[in-house]
Amino acid sequence: MKSHTEYVWMDTKDRYAIVNITPEVAAAVRKSGIKEGLCLVNAMHITASVFINDDEGGLHKDFDKWTERLAPHEPIEQYKHNLTGEDNADAHLKRTIMGREVVVAVTKGELDFGPWEQIFYGEFDGQRRKRVLVKIIGE
Repeated sequence: MKSHTEYVWMDTKDRYAIVNITPEVAAAVRKSGIKEGLCLVNAMHITASVFINDDEGGLHKDFDKWTERLAPHEPIEQYKHNLTGEDNADAHLKRTIMGREVVVAVTKGELDFGPWEQIFYGEFDGQRRKRVLVKIIGE
């Protein structure tokens, strides 16, 4: 069995962002040379997410509205975590809701998705550099 590791670096200009990282992940799979296996994509930060869904702008706005309703950023005093001087407790909660990582099958050297599926990086406390792990294993 072979393995291949790459990192995708993210640096969003906004606090909240959804970024389609499918092209970067697909390139890593091709570079790995692995034809049959699994690809794990993991947000390596506790206020960011990786998830699979449709690449549709209205849906992305719905995610923003939905997660903000479940874990509103303000007032920041509502969260005990923020009493330590932080202001990102909501981002930790949003990450939990949206997920830490995804695993996608690799078939014939390509990501094996269902219809409309794409891989997204969800940023909930941006404006600084973060990384995403891409780990491919297989033959």
